[in-house]
Amino acid sequence: MKLTLETERLRLRPFVLEDAEAMFHNWASDPEVTKYLTWNPHETVEDSRRILRQWIDEYEKPERLNFAIVRKAGNELMGSIDVVGYLDGVAGTPVIGYCLARKHWNQGYMTEACRCLLDYLFSRGYAQVRIDAMVENTGSNRVIEKCGGVFQDTEKELLPLKNTVVQMNRYLVYKP
Repeated sequence: MKLTLETERLRLRPFVLEDAEAMFHNWASDPEVTKYLTWNPHETVEDSRRILRQWIDEYEKPERLNFAIVRKAGNELMGSIDVVGYLDGVAGTPVIGYCLARKHWNQGYMTEACRCLLDYLFSRGYAQVRIDAMVENTGSNRVIEKCGGVFQDTEKELLPLKNTVVQMNRYLVYKP
């Protein structure tokens, strides 16, 4: 689904193929950012372009929400936030995933983007949203807690693209 959401400082908009270069340089090739993600750093701009083509094709699905996070001041592409899936099908619980360029960490941007997407999902009738974070990713765990995330449990999860098992904290955020 193509949709644009806004906050005071951010615009959450659909990705376009022209974002590949900025995506690659700002976060997708950064091993410090991707160490907390389910995928490995991109090696070339073409890797970023390839995934963007896939994401753009998926906008045809009404349940697919995937946003480029753009800082309004300077129109800078900073990261992404999306609904990575749904527990128990599309009418079930949405699961949010996100990433942000390292130079924008610890400035409240991801909390702002996450709250914006949560508000949108709650306005669409969802009663709860799940967000996961690797145990050692303290920044992401803090974002989730600031957004009202209630810790559920910690589970081992296999990351097939990285061929590794990690400990994931599971949180639920409930509709206010």
